[in-house]
Amino acid sequence: MLRINVVTIFPEFFTTPLGLSIPARAGQAGSVEYRLIDLRDFTHDKHRTVDDAPYGGGPGMVMKPDPFFEAVESLSVRSPIVLLSARGRRFAQADAQKFSEGEELTLLCGHYKDVDQRVADHLATEELSVGDFVLSGGEAAALVVIDATVRLLPGAMSDLDSARGDSFYDSRGISAPSYTRPPSFRGHEVPEVLLSGDHARIAKWRREQEQDGKAGE
Repeated sequence: MLRINVVTIFPEFFTTPLGLSIPARAGQAGSVEYRLIDLRDFTHDKHRTVDDAPYGGGPGMVMKPDPFFEAVESLSVRSPIVLLSARGRRFAQADAQKFSEGEELTLLCGHYKDVDQRVADHLATEELSVGDFVLSGGEAAALVVIDATVRLLPGAMSDLDSARGDSFYDSRGISAPSYTRPPSFRGHEVPEVLLSGDHARIAKWRREQEQDGKAGE
């Protein structure tokens, strides 16, 4: 079983998404356990302060290192410990596959302008980004990582072969286009080969339609 720990100031952000669809089915199948850790529980002032002004001046607030360190230490977790950050390496399908094969994954969600760099340098084992854009916090990015990971676990999908046919799975490229009924819709036709019943031709067509994977980089 994979245990996923999420350290965040907004644990309620995850309650509904993790209780729906594939993330929920993975949990019900016993393939994953979710632990939501409120970062504010590891503060020591009456205001439960998790941020402060940046050294050197400038706008915005920076999340303090000590609550993150204390939260992770309280869990006695094993790596990987992932800080979601626009500064990180781009998250890829290979990362999801690696995480799904592990026993534990800890995700650290920043907020405000930034997280103290000591969290990235001395606590996290990896720093990952979900794209070249800035989010309000790491929570949405953490959900992306969780969803991509848990859908590869036993029991998450009714047909695991469906996940194996996805884009980027096992170093493949973009998967071939998909079609379903009706065969003709507003004058737009399903490719004849998919209606032929010739499985060899269909497999060949799908291979030809797949891209080389670089489109997602």
